[in-house]
Amino acid sequence: FMKAKEFSGINVTIPYKEKVIPYIDVIDESAKKIGAVNTVVNRRGKLYGYNTDFTGMLALIKRADINVENKKVLIIGTGGTSKTATAVVKHLGAREIIYVSHSPVEGAYTYEEIYENHLDTQVIFNTSPVGMFPRNELIPIDLDRFENIEGLIDVVYNPIRTSLVLKAKEKGIKSEGGLYMLGAQAVYAYEHFSGRSVDKSLCDRVFNNILKSKENIALIGMPSCGKSSIGKALATLSNKAFVDIDAEIVQLAQMDIPSIFEQLGEEKFRDIESDVIKEVSKRNGLIIATGGGAILRKENIDALKQNATVVFIDRSLDLLMPTSDRPLGNSKEAIKKRYEERYPIYNSVCDVKVDGNGTVLDVAEKILEEYRK
Repeated sequence: FMKAKEFSGINVTIPYKEKVIPYIDVIDESAKKIGAVNTVVNRRGKLYGYNTDFTGMLALIKRADINVENKKVLIIGTGGTSKTATAVVKHLGAREIIYVSHSPVEGAYTYEEIYENHLDTQVIFNTSPVGMFPRNELIPIDLDRFENIEGLIDVVYNPIRTSLVLKAKEKGIKSEGGLYMLGAQAVYAYEHFSGRSVDKSLCDRVFNNILKSKENIALIGMPSCGKSSIGKALATLSNKAFVDIDAEIVQLAQMDIPSIFEQLGEEKFRDIESDVIKEVSKRNGLIIATGGGAILRKENIDALKQNATVVFIDRSLDLLMPTSDRPLGNSKEAIKKRYEERYPIYNSVCDVKVDGNGTVLDVAEKILEEYRK
């Protein structure tokens, strides 16, 4: 393919950013220093190689507001993107750069050595694919062992927020996933492809457009607060697909929810619910209506937040109606008990809270308005 040169321009991703170099006729100086090429332009039969990851990563660090100057930086991974991260943090004045790898690589420490001797690390870059779709649950390093971490960058962009990024955010660490870098490097690649410079505000516009199309909106709230009805209306307004977690559970178990509770018990129902949420959460561009008790397991919220903004539909207790198809909400007393137990949890895990006391369309429009903010 590279020898045939039957293309005008291409982007190169893992694992070919280094392997492509022997086929390039002219390599840009910055790409040469990094030792990796991710953008190739064919100009009259000559292949020119560039590395737009460098400028893309610079833009990402700026967006995350992470200061690397005079800091000790740990880079996870030793491939082409690791080389880009090295060049960027050197450019930004890092005091010390160390590497960690699962496989023996010259110049990289083992994880045991990192945990033993380098817990004073201040900034972490994950340039490995650990945590990438479909293995979203994986996390490449134990953040709990580090006490001085000030910033974390994870170049993985699918999911939008990896388990590592969510863990960092929980700990109050400035952190960002790789989606912004993906959009920014594409803008810089476009400059090479088109031969003209563009306004760098395009990076923000590209990112926001991709995020708007990819990100899910996950609805949480009490039974009978209207998550399913509002979710369907919201799906129409936002041009996203609608998924009802309870309906997915029924389809998987081949029995209705009261029967699952009666025959298998609540714990088994919660296990099935968690499995369904984890799988649905890996998809993009959805409106997801969860069951009222989905928030009882942290793993469910973590899975949802990888690709979603979580919205709490806050409907008043006196407007919540018991129904026979809700085993834990089939009476006024049961609804009141669940409300008192769960209300603080809904508030603590949501990204956005909206008043759920209006009509279905009113609430859906409010959610969309808050989401766009």
